[in-house]
Amino acid sequence: MAKTTLVALAAGMGSRFGGLKQMEPVADNGAVLLDFSVFDAAAAGFDKVVFIIKEEMYEDFKELVGDKIKNVEVDYVFQETASLPAGRTKPWGTGHAILCCKDKVDTPFAVINADDYYGRHAYTDLQKHLQNAKGLDFAMVSFELKNTLTDNGTVARGVCEIEDGYLKSVTERTKIKDFKYTEDGETWIDMPKDTQVSMNLWGFTPDIFEILEEQFAEFKENLTDPLKEEFFIPFAVDRLIREGKTKVKVYPCQDKWYGMTYREDLPDVKNAMSQMIQEGYYDGL
Repeated sequence: MAKTTLVALAAGMGSRFGGLKQMEPVADNGAVLLDFSVFDAAAAGFDKVVFIIKEEMYEDFKELVGDKIKNVEVDYVFQETASLPAGRTKPWGTGHAILCCKDKVDTPFAVINADDYYGRHAYTDLQKHLQNAKGLDFAMVSFELKNTLTDNGTVARGVCEIEDGYLKSVTERTKIKDFKYTEDGETWIDMPKDTQVSMNLWGFTPDIFEILEEQFAEFKENLTDPLKEEFFIPFAVDRLIREGKTKVKVYPCQDKWYGMTYREDLPDVKNAMSQMIQEGYYDGL
C-alpha cells in the first residue's frame, strides 16, 4: 500500500468559538476532535499526520494532542506569519497553510480542519483514491447540507456543483442558516437540504504545492485589503478546474458532520462523541 499523509489545519484561533477549540476536550477521557479524526485516518490506512499550527501553540498542542497519538508518525509545521503586513494578525488562509507543509509532505495527502469531525467513511474513500493518484488527480469529500448545520448561528459552506461525479465549481456562501443563505443580510434564499457542500476535506498529490506557490504569489500581488483577504483552498481548486488543469473526483458522504463553530455547539459534540465511544466505535482511543 502506498504511503499517505493526513494534514490537519490547526492554526486558526476560533474567534467565534472563543478560544482554542482544536484543544477542547470532547470526551471524558480528555480526547479532542482531532484524536477522533486521526484515529479514523489511521484505521483507513494513513501512516503520518502533519499538524499545521502557530508556533506559539506548539508546547501546549504537543502535550495535549500530538504526544497522545499512536500508530502514525507525527510531525508539525508552523504557519509562517513573518510576511504579514503591519496591523494584520490573522494568517494568510488555508491555501497558504498547505503551502507551508511542502517540505514535510512528499506523499499523496488528505487535508482536514482540526475542529471538524467527518466520520470514518470519508477517510476510507480518500485513502482509496490517493493510492493511485498522480499529477493533478485530486479529490474531495462532500456532505449534505442537512448534516452540517448548527442551531447556534450562521455557518459558511462551499456549495458544490457536481457533474458526472466530478467537481465543476465551488461557491462560498458565508451566511447559511435554516437551509437559507444571504449575501446582503436581508434577502434569504432557500437551499435544498441535500445540497452538496465542501467541509474542507480534500485529497491532493504533492503537485499541488507548485500550483499554490504560483497562485499565492499572484494573490499577494493583487491584494486590495491586505489586512483581511485570505488565500483559501477552494479558491485555488476552483481556479484549476476553470482553467481545465485538474479534475476533482467527489465522494459524497452520508455521515453526520460535527464541529464547534460556536461554543454552544460543544454539548452536542460531546454527547455524540461519548455515545460513539460507548458503542465501541473508538476502542483504544
